[in-house]
Amino acid sequence: MVNSFLATIGKAIRSVNPDEVRGMADRKVHIGLMATSESRLNEMWFWLAPVEISEAKRQTLAAMVHPLGPQLPDMPPPPARLDLEIWEGGMRNKPENAFTYYPNDPQRTVDEILAKHDELGLALSRHYLPFRRTVSEKIISAICNENVLFSITTSLPNIVPSVLALPFAVGEFASDTAFLTVNQLRMAFLLAGAHDHPIGYRQQKAQVASVIAGAFGWRAIARELVSKIPFGGGVIGKAGISYAGTWVVGRSLERLYKVGGHLTPRERKNVYGEGLERGRQIAEKFMETVRAARVKK
Repeated sequence: MVNSFLATIGKAIRSVNPDEVRGMADRKVHIGLMATSESRLNEMWFWLAPVEISEAKRQTLAAMVHPLGPQLPDMPPPPARLDLEIWEGGMRNKPENAFTYYPNDPQRTVDEILAKHDELGLALSRHYLPFRRTVSEKIISAICNENVLFSITTSLPNIVPSVLALPFAVGEFASDTAFLTVNQLRMAFLLAGAHDHPIGYRQQKAQVASVIAGAFGWRAIARELVSKIPFGGGVIGKAGISYAGTWVVGRSLERLYKVGGHLTPRERKNVYGEGLERGRQIAEKFMETVRAARVKK
């Protein structure tokens, strides 16, 4: 049984390609800055390249951040194509696709950019510190939500597909554990990319080993849950546990990549409890949708 389980996990792991994540993360994002004065332009620059980053990183960003006005001495002209333009608030003739820099609420600028350019999120987070927290949270929440939906799908296979088009092929995975493991590995690669860390199996050996070891824990818990009993029985608990386990992995990796440390046992317990409650709430709302769909039939 253990050998069969390991074979299943091994097959699932081979489906995760870190090169794809690396390609998205390493994409250069060229940003143009427009301001009314050199002092405001400097403020916007130091927002994107704060003092705590390394000089090497600052040089990298200097090649991707381009003043559009006022032009500074000895600065080369911006490239013909920019990925983003950020303008000081209140300026005339701001292009429709340009974003506003809010000096008293720069998080608003971050949120507005990510709302329209989700495809740039990973690269923006890797290169530009102001985007990191928000992108990291989005990654963790998205993977947790996928794992909850997958857990419900495998519990109610004849019902869920009729009310939700899941963004993954359930049949490609032999078990919940394989899918959860694959998704957590993908999350590990995405979080490494978002925090400007190396991406890959060799580069993240310890994190990969931790995720795979956790798969045995999920397998043991899942075996104790009765998921295919009268409608909804056991499903909420199973979904909550899948969310909580993924939530802990995500928050642990986030802490590691952010400050180089690990969650304490007490912190892990609190984070698990938080994830369990989040997962139950999401699962309950989804099950309400499923029940409503059954009634309409």
